[in-house]
Amino acid sequence: MPAFPTPSTTAQAPLRFGANHVPSSGWFYSWLDFDADEVARDFDDLAGLGLDHVRIFPVWPWIQPNRTLIRSAAVDDVLTTIDLAAARGLEVCVDLVQGHLSSFDFLPSWVLTHHQRSLFTDPKVREGLRTYVHTLATAVATRDNVFALTLGNEVNNLWPSNPTTIADSRSWAEELLETAREAAPGLHCLHSLFDDAFYAPDHPFGPADVTTLGDLSTVHSWVFNGVGAIDAPLGPATLTHADYLVELAAAYAAAPGRGVWLQEIGAPLPEVGLESVREFVTGTIDHVAQNPALFGITWWCSHDLDRSLADFPEREYDLGLFTVDHQRKPVAEALAEAVRRHRGARPAPVARQRLECPVDIARAPERRAEIAPGSSFHRAWVQARARGPVEIVPPGRS
Repeated sequence: MPAFPTPSTTAQAPLRFGANHVPSSGWFYSWLDFDADEVARDFDDLAGLGLDHVRIFPVWPWIQPNRTLIRSAAVDDVLTTIDLAAARGLEVCVDLVQGHLSSFDFLPSWVLTHHQRSLFTDPKVREGLRTYVHTLATAVATRDNVFALTLGNEVNNLWPSNPTTIADSRSWAEELLETAREAAPGLHCLHSLFDDAFYAPDHPFGPADVTTLGDLSTVHSWVFNGVGAIDAPLGPATLTHADYLVELAAAYAAAPGRGVWLQEIGAPLPEVGLESVREFVTGTIDHVAQNPALFGITWWCSHDLDRSLADFPEREYDLGLFTVDHQRKPVAEALAEAVRRHRGARPAPVARQRLECPVDIARAPERRAEIAPGSSFHRAWVQARARGPVEIVPPGRS
């Protein structure tokens, strides 16, 4: 491993801390029977932790039930939600195309059954999506506390039911990002994928989609993806996985200095038990906060899922910072402590070890398994990370 290089002296903005809003009452079905008072109470909970932003998830088919119909009342509910956040000092990221949430797909009837067609490749569907994105982005851009738009939550979960290729997936995202930027100039416009984009050799969404599309890279760190099997709940691979993903995104970025947003991270059962949750939160954030590329951390999620709702994966019910009756959980206390420690001016970047990656996953995505959790490269990174922060160097960039 090469010697430590001279650290960058580039000034860095303070880290941002927020939460992904999962409504405490009725989950996302609550959009169908919108209750502003319930949303306000949820946001009171989050503001009380010292968070500065919330990520919200309008549900696409309930806003655009027909390709040529966008319900203004549903858009108004989104705007009311944003205003409620503003009243509590919270900025907002709006995810546009849901799409996929907690193992369920939400797609309008005009892409299903007798109208079955891929939202990534069908020209008519893409035309309808451009209209939807433009309309919703234009509306939310009227609110001063909106700072970002994401095309949708982990849209790569909508494959394979919606066939696509790496080329089609990329052109789909490029097209909608351009639409969002035209409608909402000045906002961060982003693309959100779960980590198969980095790790799965045959996945039709590539690492370059994360690292070159949109104004920031976004990563979602979940230890149930395989890393937890290595040493969960508190082993070095588990506690540094978020930092590993952030560093991968930074290493393959389109340009030096591109920020990376840890847009989702949570403490899932059974990988992280209640007795380990505080140390998991503290250890994970303390590691990743040292990464100079990190833009912010947005916890998944705000509130637990009511167990009266059926057929969710078991781990989805208990991911909240708060219970459904608004009680703070130990994970919330740990997050609030981490926010207090890391809020404010960031320390100067420290010198980092450099670890050369054996494969350029951006150019050879079929070799992604070589850097996945448990691979020889990942194990080498974990060992090096135990000695201090590590910079990943792609082939040919040393």
